[in-house]
Amino acid sequence: MARGGLLVLALMILADCIAQCRTPLIVPDGGVQMGVRLNGAYDFAKEIAACPIRYVLADDLTRLCTALAYSRGAKTLDCTDLLHVPGSSVWVEWLTQASCAELEAYGFRHQGSTPVSRRRGALVRASVDGRRGVIRTFWSGPQEPDALASSVEAYFDLDTPVDEAPNHTDGDTRPAFTLFDSSREGGDDMLRRCFRFRYEKSWADYYDRARLTPRERHAILRHVLGTIALDVPILLTFFLLLATRSELPRRPERYDRLNRARSAAGKAVLLDHVEVRAPWVPGFPTAAIAGAGGGRRHPRLHHVRGHLVRRGSQLFWRLPHLRGSARSGLIRSRTVTWTFEQGQTLRSEPRSYEGPRH
Repeated sequence: MARGGLLVLALMILADCIAQCRTPLIVPDGGVQMGVRLNGAYDFAKEIAACPIRYVLADDLTRLCTALAYSRGAKTLDCTDLLHVPGSSVWVEWLTQASCAELEAYGFRHQGSTPVSRRRGALVRASVDGRRGVIRTFWSGPQEPDALASSVEAYFDLDTPVDEAPNHTDGDTRPAFTLFDSSREGGDDMLRRCFRFRYEKSWADYYDRARLTPRERHAILRHVLGTIALDVPILLTFFLLLATRSELPRRPERYDRLNRARSAAGKAVLLDHVEVRAPWVPGFPTAAIAGAGGGRRHPRLHHVRGHLVRRGSQLFWRLPHLRGSARSGLIRSRTVTWTFEQGQTLRSEPRSYEGPRH
């Protein structure tokens, strides 16, 4: 029994937690004695269970996507014309620890009062061409199988012209918020141009009734935007890698036999999904781990951040690496090339990798 329980716990991805959510979100409201129901994970249970495309990112791919999205010099968001969502309904999730480690290496700090979730995920509803849609993010709660949903959603149109705003994909004209990369001031910031963030309708009504002061509204907005904003570049980077010509390493996870036993026992079935890995050896040397290990270092030993360069239909990303004394190991060229099909539906994988020589 104990072994079976541990097996099921190991297989419980965030999509399973949401699909098995049976309790709607009810919160106190001063004018409503029974409280008010807000849109949450419960409202997405059936949709995620029926979602035709579910990706679970391995830690190496999560770190890669985060590094590509946030490394200085990385220009993932310059590749708007190469991006598209690979389906009308797509679920993507990853372990929070992997993305947080990489984010911290690039200067992001998490508030100590905010508990770090175990898994994060996003549901993307997109147009047929994958160029416009709506994103909602989720994360695991303090205890399995709790799952929480962001009160903010993002809508986007990757074909938005400069100096224009993306169209409301559902015709809803509620107030929306703009985010931008301050380091790209004066340039074409795709996040600012193509994305808008807004409260989900039930949450917008809830906050409107709360009679908050402007300062309180601003503090709440900053907090809730943090539950989705950092995930968007990671998500876009993953879709960019999927758009390259060769395939990312994938492993379908199916639970037919286990689910037959669970169904016979009256338990909820586990969801099939595809695990996706980075396209080279696991554990590539990121900024978070490149300096690990003991021993003395030469004073000139330093870390070189990864950076992304586009030349026509090709992307070149130089891996983060150490540079300096050969006593610490000689790091040779680490350039990975992705080639895109021109004028065709786009797909994924790097061309070359040259690892460290010791």
